[in-house]
Amino acid sequence: MDSATTPRLTVSLGFWQDRPAGEALATAQAAERLGYDELWVGEMATYDAFALATAVGLRTERIRLTVGPLAVPVRDPMTIARGAASVADLTGRRVDVALGTSSPMVVEAWHGRDRSRSLTRLRESVTVLRELLDGGKPAFTGRTVGSRGYRLRLDAPKSELTVAAFGDGAVRVAGAAADRMVLNLITPESAASLVGRLREAAREAGRPVPKVAAWVSAAVDPSEEAIEQIRRAVVGYLAAPGYAEMFVEAGFADVVAFARTRPHPRELLAAVPVDLVRSVALVGDEKAVRERIAAYARAGVDEIALLAASVDSDPAGEATLAALSPAR
Repeated sequence: MDSATTPRLTVSLGFWQDRPAGEALATAQAAERLGYDELWVGEMATYDAFALATAVGLRTERIRLTVGPLAVPVRDPMTIARGAASVADLTGRRVDVALGTSSPMVVEAWHGRDRSRSLTRLRESVTVLRELLDGGKPAFTGRTVGSRGYRLRLDAPKSELTVAAFGDGAVRVAGAAADRMVLNLITPESAASLVGRLREAAREAGRPVPKVAAWVSAAVDPSEEAIEQIRRAVVGYLAAPGYAEMFVEAGFADVVAFARTRPHPRELLAAVPVDLVRSVALVGDEKAVRERIAAYARAGVDEIALLAASVDSDPAGEATLAALSPAR
């Protein structure tokens, strides 16, 4: 592949549920050692994202950090800005921020928060955060978000803002206000469609088109265990709005129809073919994986954040990260 068909490769911590939580630190250290220049530090059921980002910064020397996506119905702009500034101050590292609306399970069940008007909250959060992260003192009262009278006491991190998007509303927010849009669990064909919509939104807003990143699970020369780990991660999306239609378009209408009958997760997992996994992941030998990376590049994706499968045969996903290392 030449540079025109090679997206920038970065690393995202996978937080695989069947692995020890602390393995995230080993993945972070491997990413830096292998020449990756950015690490995405998300937030799921284990570590607080800012706490983990600080731990990563103190155990590495140079890798740039993106914290998030953080759920805007859960975290307000002031606490996000203070968190980003805290990590930057304590680690001396560049810290960027990613935002999203998250899922009903996380927002409503885990946190007991209202997820209504999430797109409005996303749009208003980006507006307020931009000013806070640049060192300003917002005087903003929106429909869902407000901030008045607070300015960071630590040095302003001047973070880039990324918006996690899949539906049209979030894509429009990204096009109108973000520095980068990130897509998750996406086929190259669906990525191309969303990139087109992003470009249209940016054009309507009269601003440059944001960069586009995609989180993509990866396993080079995968063991059966690695493929199974990625298969399990896909199961919960098969009947989800938007994702179900994407998988139908990719040729897996029968699997989606079965998922919509709400079978036992074990039965649904057994029905997921490896080809479905390959449609949204980087799985195979190095040549096949790099060809798939090129397909994302042709779709307009500028960056692929690798979620390397982590299994006993490849702890922390280090072998996969080594095979795809930008330093090679």
